[in-house]
Amino acid sequence: MSELTRTEFSALTEQFRPLFNRIAEGAAAREINRTLLHEPIRWLKEARFGTLRIPKEEGGFGVSLPQLFSLLTALAEADSNLPQALRAHFAFIEDRLNQPESEDRRQWFRRFVDGELVGSGWSEIGAVKLGEVNTQVSPAEGEWRISGEKFYSTGTLYADWIDVYAQQTDNGRDVIALVNTHQNEVERDDDWDGFGQRLTGSGTTRFHHARVEQPHVYDFSERFRYQTAFYQHVLLATLAGIGRAVVRDASQGVAQRKRIYSHGNAPQVKQDVQVLQVVGQISSWTWAAEAAVDRATHSLQRAFELQLSGANEAELHAANVQAEVESARAQVVAVELVTRAATECFNALGASDTRVSKVLDRHWRNARTVSSHNPVIYKIRNVGDWEVNGNDPTFIWQIGNGEGA
Repeated sequence: MSELTRTEFSALTEQFRPLFNRIAEGAAAREINRTLLHEPIRWLKEARFGTLRIPKEEGGFGVSLPQLFSLLTALAEADSNLPQALRAHFAFIEDRLNQPESEDRRQWFRRFVDGELVGSGWSEIGAVKLGEVNTQVSPAEGEWRISGEKFYSTGTLYADWIDVYAQQTDNGRDVIALVNTHQNEVERDDDWDGFGQRLTGSGTTRFHHARVEQPHVYDFSERFRYQTAFYQHVLLATLAGIGRAVVRDASQGVAQRKRIYSHGNAPQVKQDVQVLQVVGQISSWTWAAEAAVDRATHSLQRAFELQLSGANEAELHAANVQAEVESARAQVVAVELVTRAATECFNALGASDTRVSKVLDRHWRNARTVSSHNPVIYKIRNVGDWEVNGNDPTFIWQIGNGEGA
């Protein structure tokens, strides 16, 4: 699977630019009114955005991983909810790309070319112990049945399928089940009440003995090696896009401001050297964060290419370590700089820019929410432990109640 040339990718970026602009125009209104993303998702489906990684010969665009995350960053600049809502979709495609060619793989790609999307159903809250999963998949006559409840079900409100982490009742193995949402036994609630990323469709999903087709249960141990780094990279691209949006809105706000302070430095705000310094600072922070995110994507691409080449176990493991370490480094940089930029931008603006109608606070809220998904303090520790002691980073982790909870 070869990546697009620079010229081809530039043309593809320009092809999507009007769509991103259209999405950006309504982002503030959707945030204020809590309008779910059904319309922008439909536009993305019509543009075949969900097929970016699918090979050209199978109806997709055939982009590389650095190219994918570049486009996700541009989409996040328009509306940061969207890349996160599509996170599970692109991860499932990546998993299929890492599997041998088969009719099952081709059939999934055909579904996605037709516009179908995948959402996420992994995390559980409540009385679940660390390392356990309450959602169960049971064999039935010629199919499976799944029962359980998931929270943080990102993207499920817009999805045709849900990528569900569960346990088989017959052998106790951890599996991934792909559940069709178009059945009465699947219940999806828009009850995500976080202060940011409010429109990602990350509420509760309940499975009431829902049907799962026989081939759509996959052993979790067979998932693609670099999945943890991949999932993190979607959040990193989202952060980088938020940074861009901060610079965009701050620059436009300064350029358009008419009111000045008596103790300012110029007859127009756009000429005030201190204000320009603030904009220059947040622009530089965003540039650094985006550069870190972009560099880390190349380690993911290497891990993917080595997997396809049939490299030996030692090479594959080393590539996976590098991808995880670089995604962690980029996370440290992006979390720090983008959240700072989203706060500092108000030093270049006026009190009127804090009005709810302008909803500029969404950039900090969204960045802080994205930054909270995978605790950055543990990523920093992993990087330090790898640098000092040569210990592998954490590839797969779980969350649940601790002892005595």
